[in-house]
Amino acid sequence: MQGTIKRLIRDRGFGFIRAADGQEVFFHRSGLQDLNFDNLKEGENVEFDLEQGQKGPRAVKVRPSGGE
Repeated sequence: MQGTIKRLIRDRGFGFIRAADGQEVFFHRSGLQDLNFDNLKEGENVEFDLEQGQKGPRAVKVRPSGGE
């Protein structure tokens, strides 16, 4: 899936991605792939996979848009 970093909560190590379909998806810094959480910026385009977490869908394998 593709999306944009919508919001970062740096002191807690997580954030939210707005998916291309408009869905807002939680992600944790442990789910990043080829990205450094400290260098992420709101509005940055990313690709990700979805998995079902304890509290609903969450993004995993979050990577730069266009990267494989």
